[in-house]
Amino acid sequence: MKNKNKNKQIARVAAVSILVVSLLTGFSVASAGSETAKAEEVIYTIADSTGDWGYPSPHAHYPRGPGYVRMSFIFDTLVWKDTQGFVPALATDWKYLEDENAYLFHLRKDVTWHDGEKFTAEDVSFTFNYTKEHPSWWVDLKSVKQVEVLDEYTVKIYLKEPYAPFLNDDAGTLAILPKHIWQDVKNPSEFVNERALIGTGPFKLVDYSKAHGTYLYEANEEYYLGKPAIDRLKFVKVSEEMAPRALMRGEVNATNIPPETVEEVNGKGFTVINQSGNWNAKLMINHEKEPMASKEFRHALAYAINRTELVEIAQRGHAIRGSPGLLSPNTPYYNPNIVKYEYNPQRAKDILESQGYQLKEDGYYWKEGETLELELITAPRFGFERVAEIIARQLGEAGIKVSVRSLEWKTLDSRVISQQFDLAVSGHGGIGGDPSILNKVILGKFGYSANYTKNESLNQLLEAHLREMDAEKRKEIVREIQKIYAEELPALTLYYPKWYWGHDGSVDIYYTMGGIARGIPIPLNKLAFMEYQAKVEAPTPAATEAPIPGFEPAISLPVLITVAYLIKRRRKH
Repeated sequence: MKNKNKNKQIARVAAVSILVVSLLTGFSVASAGSETAKAEEVIYTIADSTGDWGYPSPHAHYPRGPGYVRMSFIFDTLVWKDTQGFVPALATDWKYLEDENAYLFHLRKDVTWHDGEKFTAEDVSFTFNYTKEHPSWWVDLKSVKQVEVLDEYTVKIYLKEPYAPFLNDDAGTLAILPKHIWQDVKNPSEFVNERALIGTGPFKLVDYSKAHGTYLYEANEEYYLGKPAIDRLKFVKVSEEMAPRALMRGEVNATNIPPETVEEVNGKGFTVINQSGNWNAKLMINHEKEPMASKEFRHALAYAINRTELVEIAQRGHAIRGSPGLLSPNTPYYNPNIVKYEYNPQRAKDILESQGYQLKEDGYYWKEGETLELELITAPRFGFERVAEIIARQLGEAGIKVSVRSLEWKTLDSRVISQQFDLAVSGHGGIGGDPSILNKVILGKFGYSANYTKNESLNQLLEAHLREMDAEKRKEIVREIQKIYAEELPALTLYYPKWYWGHDGSVDIYYTMGGIARGIPIPLNKLAFMEYQAKVEAPTPAATEAPIPGFEPAISLPVLITVAYLIKRRRKH
């Protein structure tokens, strides 16, 4: 590593300076909780407005993208993805054997578990068999017939039938477990002690606080790709409103930032990256409940909502208008030739009146003595409350009375999955990756979607595209799925937000091609934290800046140190 010794000397001098200042001022250099950071440690801190995403084991984390990402720092899969697509992970290479409908994987021979035990093909075989018995939210392995161990570092995985997304959904998502630990675990979701976090990944968990929403990891110095670029990785809870300031003050290294702060953050010299089309903000409709059970009523809702206004006003132009077929124009599977539901409040009224509703003097429709009134639930994230208020106004102008209620994010998910709602504004990622996400959204119990199985043709097509190995034929099937879904309209995609992340450039974080695992659109791929050159410089914060109330920085404010890295990310070309 170039200038490694020089950098170490700089770090030691800086550490001594910090210690002296700390003693004089009474401040301490602290990491997560009550732990004291080592003087020379390099800590990379990421802000998150939710904080707690569950215990980061493969079976205990919260089933959304941020939960999986936190787990992925500890555990590895057979294959992974970077900016170009699939790359080796625990498997060095793989091959699809068409005549056997099986995948052959050759495994790395230089991998050990965090407890020092050797990783072998037995761990892979065990994990696949264990997951078939104990499916996780991310992987159920219904397509897998059996796993054959050919030797200590070779496995062959047989499929029941052709399964197009196997590499993405299974081999690239399933966290491999240590057999010597998990073979005696009967209830994986309740296995939350330190042994549940023995993985092969680049980091080990040091501290987790559910109450404070913090995670602290340390680098795995024995990682098979080499020691990570940083010594510790830390997640802290910071509100969406305060996160940009925390970044600009040097209190965190990276964070998701609201669109309206992009110009300011960029102007301060920070790097801003963005991605659109991989996250779906939508109106969930409880189609199991009247009057939403009527497809025509759902159509009326769609015609009454001006999605262009949502993009321009609620998202300030930082989004793409949603397609009723779920998938965005950014994916090669997108079908533009489906019903669009262009804004037409009069058509919405005509549909309602055809269903027996009458307009009252107060401007709202009523039927059988009751006013047409619905509750719209949402959560205080991503500007959803503003979106919900605009939708409530638009529906009100079409004669549908709507009350808005904001809930905690996880409560919103729970209400939707248990169908205790009328309408809901929420969303999910994954739509920029493999179209198998459609099966998860439409057929599965997706915690933030609306399960829909009432159209048999749709159900059959959803199964058919998974088995179609010809890429072009599969696209045609997926396009037909979008057409039928748009007509049934169990939910309405409102827009695809443009996500922005600001960071200080010390780690070259990036968006993964097709998303992490099953399409997670978060720029925290663990490969970004490999290989580096270090440079330590003293910061020059403005004297007028005051600490953010209630925020505990990774390093005490009187002794802030800015650490910059130049990443040389390994990519597969």
